[in-house]
Amino acid sequence: MYLKTRFYIVATIIILMTAAGHFVPMLFTVGKGMLGVFLLTLLADIVLLWHRRGLYASRLCSDRFSNGDDNDVRIRLESSYPFTVETEVIDEAPHIFQRRDISYAATLRPREGKTLRYTLHPVRRGVYGFGRIRVFVSTRIGLVQRRFTQGEPKDVTVYPSFLHFRQYELLAISDNLTETGAKRIRRPGNHTEFEHIQEYVPGDDFRTINWKASARRHQLMVNVYQDERSQRVYSVIDKGRVMQQAFKGMTLLDYSINAALALSFVAMRKMDNAGLITFDQHFDAFVPADHRPSHMQTLHESLYAQQTTFGETDFTALCTAVSRHVSRRSLLVLFTSFATLTAMQRQLPYLRQLAQRHCLLVVFFEDDDLRAFAATPLGRPSADDRHHQPEDQLPHRVTTEDYYQHTIAEKFEYEKRLIVSTLKQNGIYALLTSPSRLSVAVINKYLELKQRHVI
Repeated sequence: MYLKTRFYIVATIIILMTAAGHFVPMLFTVGKGMLGVFLLTLLADIVLLWHRRGLYASRLCSDRFSNGDDNDVRIRLESSYPFTVETEVIDEAPHIFQRRDISYAATLRPREGKTLRYTLHPVRRGVYGFGRIRVFVSTRIGLVQRRFTQGEPKDVTVYPSFLHFRQYELLAISDNLTETGAKRIRRPGNHTEFEHIQEYVPGDDFRTINWKASARRHQLMVNVYQDERSQRVYSVIDKGRVMQQAFKGMTLLDYSINAALALSFVAMRKMDNAGLITFDQHFDAFVPADHRPSHMQTLHESLYAQQTTFGETDFTALCTAVSRHVSRRSLLVLFTSFATLTAMQRQLPYLRQLAQRHCLLVVFFEDDDLRAFAATPLGRPSADDRHHQPEDQLPHRVTTEDYYQHTIAEKFEYEKRLIVSTLKQNGIYALLTSPSRLSVAVINKYLELKQRHVI
């Protein structure tokens, strides 16, 4: 039993009233009467709350959470009280979230049920443990609370994002991923495999008109093409120390894992075969390319336990393993990170070796904060600005240190663009993108390469 604030307020008033009876005897009599009424009311409040079981609570959530996404958690409340009650619900979420705001107030009418919802956003893969549900119930009298301990402790497993890529399924069918806000891509040429001939409808490409069939049918007919199928797409993920850098709580490795799964999902919907390669100091995991329905689960299980290491990545081991395991020309999407041009040039011979036999797309990351800082203009306020603006609204005085920091930021941004240019000069496709836009950017690049018949 827990005493509420109202109990202490009423008790304080009665004590003061009784104490004042030392000076005014009538107040002492009033105080005793109030005390009697207070005790009877308190007893009635206790009996109303404890005369039956009263309330049931349960937690409804998936056994598997999606890393990097908002996962729904629902708490179902069922009241068997024949009167209205006030409740305060506290859910013991996994301690790794450090959430102190999972406390909800709800009013339940007689024998009413209600569902409370909140979301959890994990940024690490692993097993997370829920505790119990604590529900504090009080009547409209509001003197005491009864605590119910409901729900059973539960462990949920946080897997690489599976909610993340489902949004791309319908869009991938029509090659229309630009609707998600990604940049517009070119769509040159036609698909490579002829499928059938159909009547022309407004909007069809004039270049696909079949003039012989049109002459026979006395109406315009067009050739319909479909994507070339059974191509191999491998997501190659670097697990070295460079992938430990964090962005909004998630490491670059986790962003790469989520993007690799999204790419594999779309590739399999396009009837291509999706595979996986991971490496660090040594060649690690290899999942042969396939497009069976159960293959996505295989990729999920393979990526679940992948972690970054503190060692330097060995691209020699990658080249050796790819030559041994991947015999047919494939699209290799390499997720890595190059901080400087020198770091890329050390690995350039191995990248060129991979690009000789395969179509290689190198995906690396740019820092949004660094780019925004480099784009910020430096300079002192003009005389007019100093005259018309308050002192506290004027930009701070630019120092020599500011110029040094700004120059270094611009240098890093320039080197990123230079890395892209150098890779392209060596016949290697490159994609520089922010971690937050990684999945859409990679999928768009895959569709672009596929339509250009590069794969």
